[in-house]
Amino acid sequence: MHVFNRTSLQAAAALASISLVSGCGVFSDTESAGEQRITIGTTSSPSTLDPAASWDNSWELFRNVYQTLLSFPTGTTTPKTDAADCKFTDTSSRVFECTLLEGLKFSNGHALDAKAVQHSIQRIRTIDAEGGPNGMLGSLDSIETVGDRTVVFKLNKPDATFPFVLATPAMSLVDPAEYPADQLRKQDGKVIGSGPYVLDGYEVRKQAELSPNPNYKGFAARKNGGVTIKYFDGSEAMVKALRAEEIDATYRGLTAEEVTSLQEGKEENKGLQIVESTGADIRYLVFNTQDESVADPAVRKAIAQLIDRDELVSKVYRGTAEPLYSMVPKGIAAHTTKFFDTYGHPDKEKAGKILRKAGITEKVELNFWYTTDRYGSSTAAEFTELKRQLEASGLFKVTIQGKPWTEYQAAYQKGEYAVFGRGWFPDFPDPDNFVAPFLGQKNVLGTPYLSPRITKELLPKSRRESDRGAVTDEFVEAQSIMVDDVRLLPLWQGKLYIAAREDIGGGERALDPQTVMQLWELHRRASW
Repeated sequence: MHVFNRTSLQAAAALASISLVSGCGVFSDTESAGEQRITIGTTSSPSTLDPAASWDNSWELFRNVYQTLLSFPTGTTTPKTDAADCKFTDTSSRVFECTLLEGLKFSNGHALDAKAVQHSIQRIRTIDAEGGPNGMLGSLDSIETVGDRTVVFKLNKPDATFPFVLATPAMSLVDPAEYPADQLRKQDGKVIGSGPYVLDGYEVRKQAELSPNPNYKGFAARKNGGVTIKYFDGSEAMVKALRAEEIDATYRGLTAEEVTSLQEGKEENKGLQIVESTGADIRYLVFNTQDESVADPAVRKAIAQLIDRDELVSKVYRGTAEPLYSMVPKGIAAHTTKFFDTYGHPDKEKAGKILRKAGITEKVELNFWYTTDRYGSSTAAEFTELKRQLEASGLFKVTIQGKPWTEYQAAYQKGEYAVFGRGWFPDFPDPDNFVAPFLGQKNVLGTPYLSPRITKELLPKSRRESDRGAVTDEFVEAQSIMVDDVRLLPLWQGKLYIAAREDIGGGERALDPQTVMQLWELHRRASW
């Protein structure tokens, strides 16, 4: 996923571990902290166990049980060796060669060789599962093998971001004997991978049992003796389990209220800590310009002129997020504040002038949509606040409606929503990943957004540059164009929180630049 002459997300993150109480404990002479199991709670359960079907939060599990050719060790945003040493062998970023480490095996003992790599990536393209990661391989032309350990990826155009794609859990390596070339593997609750852990047991939406993989060869240094992941339907039950010492730590799903509550020195929080880091996940509004209610740019610009991000973050997220004024968030090269530079502070008089200049004198009626079960319970409050802000101007009448994610995704992909909310968790920490997925005739939003200057000139030019720190100018210009178009309206950038028992260490190192949990970093302290 990552590269370059810029500060890594992990290093740039404001890390703070807040111990709410102090205490001390030690293990016996026969008990090693590194041999202890850890129990993690999360509201982010996998949708599938087959990498060819997943471009979602299933990556959380994949990163720990599968292996990728490249990965992102803590503290770097440059793709580094995991299963292979890789490099471009030409000057135009079109031929990428990987040489596998010696002696790699899957958890069932089968060899992980060049043919297995070819099979793993090619099946993603062949199956082309709905909601799967095939869309990430648009620049891939062909895959060749040389001997048992060398794989050559030939691209159909220059693409310096290709190593980043290979470092995502979407490109997890699988055993050809277990994962068919032309169809998804039967979901039997089992995984055959080569990652740091073996999946010993799995109950859908309930629990996953992971133990150390004795065949693993890669960058991860396990600091625990195994992990149990418990999946919760809601955060309230998860926090209750943490306080009851039924789990050791939580990841994903905490509400703003729960974070602030856990930070308070109450008796119920005795023995707990919060680890905070700056995240790269963002929230934004999407305008479907094929709907006549937002087809006029003046309507979209008036909305941009009215939204008060500071108030939104303060009232709804209580400081657990921060205002965002470009689609590229803080911590990523080419981040700007273009929306603030253009619109400044919220101003209903300016918004009114924008509408009147376009001949719009009546109150504009709009439907705003959000998903009820994807981004946390605060989403409904967020859209209620957006409605309040817009209607307070006297210029808009807003109806808000929510749908469960499955229905919601299907509807916006069909163009049924005029304005809808989306979140974006980065595939990799490069500005390309915060611009390219949202543009083009077929994009991840289902609402065509044609911008030839960006898609035909700026993006291709940036992808010829292997030094990703040198592409700032292209993405600054791209963001200026996106501000003029107001097809997407960034709202806020999240912070990430791990709540844990006081004796759990490693939380500050557990999130990689994709904000995916690296479970091997968590451990029980030998003393505290």
